[in-house]
Amino acid sequence: MRHALFSMIQSKGNKLELRRVFMEEEALINKKLPKELLLRIFSWLDVVSLCRSAQVSKAWNILALDGSNWQRIDLFDFQRDVEGPVIENISRRCGGFLRKLSLKGCQSIADGSMKLFAQLCNNVEDLNLDGCKKITDSTCQALSRHCPKLQRMDLRSCIEITDLSLKALADGCPSLTHINIAWCENVTQNGIEALARGCPKLRSFMCMGCARVNDSAISVLAEHCPNLEVVNLSGCVNITDESVLRMAENCHGLHYLCLSGCTMLSDASLIVLAQQCHLLSTLEVAGCSQFTDAGFQALARSCRLLEKMDLEECILITDTTLMHLGMGCPRLEKLSLSHCELITDEGIRHLGMSPCAAENLTVLELDNCPLITDASLDNLVSCHNLQRIDLYDCQLITHTGIRRLRSNLPNILVHAYFAPATPPPAVGSTRQRVCRCCVIL
Repeated sequence: MRHALFSMIQSKGNKLELRRVFMEEEALINKKLPKELLLRIFSWLDVVSLCRSAQVSKAWNILALDGSNWQRIDLFDFQRDVEGPVIENISRRCGGFLRKLSLKGCQSIADGSMKLFAQLCNNVEDLNLDGCKKITDSTCQALSRHCPKLQRMDLRSCIEITDLSLKALADGCPSLTHINIAWCENVTQNGIEALARGCPKLRSFMCMGCARVNDSAISVLAEHCPNLEVVNLSGCVNITDESVLRMAENCHGLHYLCLSGCTMLSDASLIVLAQQCHLLSTLEVAGCSQFTDAGFQALARSCRLLEKMDLEECILITDTTLMHLGMGCPRLEKLSLSHCELITDEGIRHLGMSPCAAENLTVLELDNCPLITDASLDNLVSCHNLQRIDLYDCQLITHTGIRRLRSNLPNILVHAYFAPATPPPAVGSTRQRVCRCCVIL
C-alpha cells in the first residue's frame, strides 16, 4: 500500500504512457475493452484495491493510478504510514480530479505538503484534517488562496489553529457549508465572527471544547448564517441564554443542537427553542443543571419531531418531564436520563405507556438513577423495539427483574453492574486486628 502510494509521483506524460502500454501485448481484458471503459471499472475500487491493482501489470498500474480514480481518498486506516511525501505524490497524481480527502489521524502531516496540495488540488470540496496536530494557520491560508470550492472543513483537534485560519477561510472559501473546529482552544470570538460574515452558507458549525467562545460570537454566527441546521457548542462554558435566543430567532431550520456542559443556561433557552425551532430532532443538554420540568414541558408541546435526547445530569427534572416527553414526542428513539436522581418508577411507567414506547424507543440510559426499581423494568416490556438499557449503579435493580425483562424482550442488551457480595467473616479466626507492620510503626 505504502509503496503504491509513493509510486504516484510519476505523473508526467501519463496519457502518452497509457496509449503506449495498450499497444503492447497484454491480458485479454486489456485487448477487448477500451481504456475508457476500463477506467470506469477501476473508478469503483477503494484505495486498497487500487493500490493492489497497480501492482498487477504495467497497464493496470497506469489505470489504477490515473487521477480520475482518486477523486475521493480516505487514508485513516493508514495514518501511521502517511507522511508528507505521500500527500505530495497524491497531489501531483490527482491534481484537479480530487474532490474529497480525509487525513484524519495523520499526525505526521505538516504545512509544507498541505501547501503543495492546495496549489495542485484546487477543486477539493471536502477536507478532513481531524487530529493533524502539526497543521497551523499556514495551511488554511494556502487553502484560502487556491481552493475556492471548499465546502466541508474538519479541523478538529488541530491545536495550533487560531483566528487567522478562520479569517483566511472566510476570505477565500465563501462556499463553506460545514466546519468543525472542536478543541481548537486558540479560537476566539474574533475568528468566529469573521467566519460567519465570510461564509453565510454555513449549515453545520461544530466547536466543542472551545471555551473562549462567547455570546457575541454565537449571536453574529446566527445573524449571518440563517441556514444553520447542525450546531454543537458542547463545553462552551461562557455562553448564556442569549446565544440560544439568537439561534432560535434566526435559524429556524435547526434540527441538531448540542449544549452539553453549558451550565449557565436556564429554562429560558428551552422555551425559546420550543417557540422557534419546531424541526429539532436531536437535543443534547447533558450537565445543564438549571433545566427543570417547566422547560421540557414547553419543548415537548412544540417539538414533536424529537428523536434523540441526552438529559444526563439534568438533576432537577422529575417524573413530570417523562410524562410530557412521552405524550408530546411520539418519535423518541434514544433517551438518556443518567444521573437524573429524582426519576422514579412512576416516570418510567408513563414513558412505557407512551406512544413512542411501543414503536420507536430503542435506547434508554438510566445509570445512577437510585430510585428506579424492578417495577420500572416491568413497565418497559411493551417497548418491543427496545435494544439497549443501561442500569449501572441502579442499586434497587435486581437479577430477577432483569431476567423478567429479558424473558419478554429476548434481544435486549442490558448494561448493569452488581457489586460482589461481602464475604462473611471466617469462623474461629485468630487473625490479628492489627498487622505486625502497624505494631512496629
